[in-house]
Amino acid sequence: MHKNQPSGASAHWLQRIALPSGASADALPLLAGRALRGICDGYVAVLLPAYLLALGFDPVTVGLISSATLIGSALATILVGIVGHRFPQRRLLMLAAAVMVATGLGFAGFSTLWPLLVVAFVGTLNPGSGDVSVFLPLEHARLAETVSPDSRTALFARYGLIGAFSSALGALAAAIPAWLAGQSWLSSLDAMRLMFVFYGITGLLLWHLYARLPATQPHGMPVATAPLGPSRPIVLRLAMLFSVDAFAGGLVVNSLLSLWLMQRFGLSPAATGQFFFLAGLLTTFSQLAAVPLARKIGLLNTMVFTHIPSSLCLIAAAFAPTMAMSLALLLVRSALSQMDVPTRTAYVMAVVTPPERAAAASLTAVPRSLAAALSPALAATLMAHGYASAPLVACGLLKIAYDLAMLLAFRRIKPLN
Repeated sequence: MHKNQPSGASAHWLQRIALPSGASADALPLLAGRALRGICDGYVAVLLPAYLLALGFDPVTVGLISSATLIGSALATILVGIVGHRFPQRRLLMLAAAVMVATGLGFAGFSTLWPLLVVAFVGTLNPGSGDVSVFLPLEHARLAETVSPDSRTALFARYGLIGAFSSALGALAAAIPAWLAGQSWLSSLDAMRLMFVFYGITGLLLWHLYARLPATQPHGMPVATAPLGPSRPIVLRLAMLFSVDAFAGGLVVNSLLSLWLMQRFGLSPAATGQFFFLAGLLTTFSQLAAVPLARKIGLLNTMVFTHIPSSLCLIAAAFAPTMAMSLALLLVRSALSQMDVPTRTAYVMAVVTPPERAAAASLTAVPRSLAAALSPALAATLMAHGYASAPLVACGLLKIAYDLAMLLAFRRIKPLN
């Protein structure tokens, strides 16, 4: 056993509580890291538009910075897909954590557009509810090596569940700056800056967590990774379709949905954070339901038949006449929209050979990040020109088209393992 891993009774207890049968304790630092990142992502998505507006920027700039974060994440993911197999995954994860430290300190320290754009581009900031950072493919590939095929979907469901629940808790933390400003001499802007400092401190904690990962698999075998080979055609088709889904999702990333709620209904950052907390809880429970549902109807069917109703709810929310009705529809959407996350990840890992998993994780994440990077700026422009609900409608229609295309293209593809 690796010297930094939990041992004895404590390791056995943690493993039984946090991991499905067939998964090793090497997954625990990755799950803990996902929780820490989720908390930061939760409050950043809510506070980012308020912070940028407080700095004097307009809604278009909010979309521009959101796009810059996603473009930078996409390019970093491309780099991981091309050359990542040459380096230990632990080292790459530690490097990503170091970049997270710099990202938090950069956003806390800069107040003008171009430095913020640069930090957003090279950093790890995540403006949405899902994880699109460079951490994602690295953690997915490493998790797949820690579990048997029969338990892979269950482990990825736990990973997604932890991310969703921690993001929900993080959304509640969006109320902290207002509380700090009311209880101290700090201005609201300075209190929001402190939240980005905390983001950087979390990156330091992640660095220490990833340093605890063993450099090798059990029995001393190195982690087997390779560029794409026989699975290339399937991965390319998945990547093309995932890009449609990601472009649609980028139209309503949490930072822009937060801005929409603030502008249309006058919600404060604290109230918006409470909404995202409830939405995150529903997402958490839905990911628990994804595992037994996938066992019953299959990974692909779970992805498609939970996604379409959620998209219809999003479209309806755009036309809802009252705030209560709109929020209720958005909550129903949250209960359904993320059930495809663990199943989609497990599906990608199952239709490629084990040595190709790292490359497949990266190269299916790349188009998602690139496509999602284009849409926030477009959505913010539409909102700034009086078409506030257009991004919600476009997102719903595009996602329905994606789901139907996935069903038609992959209904006859069987998992390899």
